[in-house]
Amino acid sequence: MFNRLFSIGIIAGIIFAAARAVGTIGPQAYRFILPSGFVFMALMPFIFLKKESRRRVGLTKSKSGKYYLIGIMAGTALALLCYSLGLLLFDHSNDNWFVSIKNSYLRTTDTTGMSLQLQFIVFTIPALIFSPIGEEIFFRGFLQEALTTKFRYRSAMILDSLFFALIHLFHHGIVRDIAGEIHFYPLSGLIWVMLMFVTAMAFAFLKKSSGSIYPAIVSHAVFNLVMNITIFYGRI
Repeated sequence: MFNRLFSIGIIAGIIFAAARAVGTIGPQAYRFILPSGFVFMALMPFIFLKKESRRRVGLTKSKSGKYYLIGIMAGTALALLCYSLGLLLFDHSNDNWFVSIKNSYLRTTDTTGMSLQLQFIVFTIPALIFSPIGEEIFFRGFLQEALTTKFRYRSAMILDSLFFALIHLFHHGIVRDIAGEIHFYPLSGLIWVMLMFVTAMAFAFLKKSSGSIYPAIVSHAVFNLVMNITIFYGRI
């Protein structure tokens, strides 16, 4: 059972990483693969785990409501850290990770005639739903549980967070610009991975402390919300 769960987790992680690459830097026609991947991430525990195992991975009530407040504050602080550090180090150049994310938005949707407010709504609503639910259930839930069958809990958290950080290279580090050309940003990509690792570890500790995946989902959603506020209203 344990070896089977570990194997499924690793294979699924590789598949989802490939889907992330295709959905972000692949042809625009394949963009639908990105949200589809998030949906399948969210379904993993329901496909492969029994009810008791699903509770163990965090699909259960939080120990206390305070962890939601902690999650909101953590998500806000981490997003503002990424925003501030990006501007400090790279200003508005293409090495700024939030510039890459904004360009990814604009590459996939025709915003001609859209007001700034409408653009914010169009790109933010999916960001509040798909990645927070899919990534947290898979990474902090399913994959981390699979890794604990081979490693100690803390090691599983670190490995899981590292994998989470690395696949975010397809959001900045290895990116396709608005013109369709693929670019590699080694230095800023490395810093971005480090920021995503810290963010993932914060989500992991939140899940561990609360005993539930839900505060981490809320924290992740708040991170994305604040990120998009800074992208559209922070003049990125």
